[in-house]
Amino acid sequence: MNTVKRTSFGEFVALMAMMMSLAALSIDTMLPALPEIGQALGVQRVNDNQLIVSLLFLGMALGQIIYGPLSDSVGRKPAIYVGFSLFIIGCLLSFFATSFPVMLIGRVFQGVGAAGPRIVTLALVRDQYNGRAMARVMSFVMAVFILVPVIAPAIGQTILLVAHWRAIFGLFLVLALVASTWFALRQPETLLPAQRIPFSLARIARAIREIVANRIAFGYTIAAGLVSGAFIGYLNSAQQIFQEQYGLGRLFPLFFAMLALALGSASFSNARLVMRFGMRALSLWALLGIGGLSIAFWGIAYMLAGQPPLLALMLYLLISFFGVGILFGNMNALAMEPLGHIAGVGAAVVGSLSTLISLVLGTIIGQSYNGTVLPLVAGFAILSAASLVVMRWAESRTLLPQYGWRR
Repeated sequence: MNTVKRTSFGEFVALMAMMMSLAALSIDTMLPALPEIGQALGVQRVNDNQLIVSLLFLGMALGQIIYGPLSDSVGRKPAIYVGFSLFIIGCLLSFFATSFPVMLIGRVFQGVGAAGPRIVTLALVRDQYNGRAMARVMSFVMAVFILVPVIAPAIGQTILLVAHWRAIFGLFLVLALVASTWFALRQPETLLPAQRIPFSLARIARAIREIVANRIAFGYTIAAGLVSGAFIGYLNSAQQIFQEQYGLGRLFPLFFAMLALALGSASFSNARLVMRFGMRALSLWALLGIGGLSIAFWGIAYMLAGQPPLLALMLYLLISFFGVGILFGNMNALAMEPLGHIAGVGAAVVGSLSTLISLVLGTIIGQSYNGTVLPLVAGFAILSAASLVVMRWAESRTLLPQYGWRR
């Protein structure tokens, strides 16, 4: 435990929550504005608007693998300053963009930048708290983190009602400046010079080799990427499905919020369920549930020419997203289970690899949007089945008989 001066508990939680939420806010606030941005910047294919979401995930995948080792080397605060600086550069590029490629470059910078506060915040919490106190801090931080996707599209929609879409990037810029200034003035450095580890690309390479060679770590990293790929496919196409296909217009943020609450409620429920049933059983049941439901719903949607009633679609997505919320925490925890001795760099590598996998798959699902829900539902069905296969492979040497699988 470092002997550094701390901010008050409430201020620390608020600051950490704001910093962690920057990435989610940068994704979900943009959704209602995608058509206007595409039209203003001369996008020819409507589906290409989705790249404004996808390219931010690319930046986050690239950034995740660097910030953990960087913060171990130079300290937490300098690493976060790098992240904020890149995010601000990205916001300025997007704000002043007059072409779609410049917009996308700005989004990559925002993703690389937002990864810094998001990743290093976890190290800051771990530096200052442990045991139940750490769990308490993270509970409050995650409560705010879960709330952001619920309200973010409504914030974006409200801005569009009173201002130009560029004002959304202005909001990101202001929030980044406020958060970075608050952080600089009030948060002490938590990693003392004597505790720092020299930055080494070789150390990252060794972690990658160890994860690839470990069946549990590598298998669950892939499985987490597959599950997240289906979810990113939803994020990419949600605006088109709800605002255009179902004609919800300005009501889109309301429906998006309901689905975000399903994810949030699953995260809270998982904290209790995992103590009773375990991570593997919950992951297995969630994948079977999502996969089976998706196959059945795809058949129904196909018979209805890909246009199922909105109520039926919402019911399907609510159940599926509850399962996805169960999987998010458990899959990453299972991937990290054998990596306790390299927890910091291991988490960076697992997060980066799973995000890259999910980015590619989510982009494919989004770009397949054809005015129906069939590509999205098929994506959930196929990737759930693929996750089950990967999970079976990962556990093939250790899987307990009660899961119903044999070698």
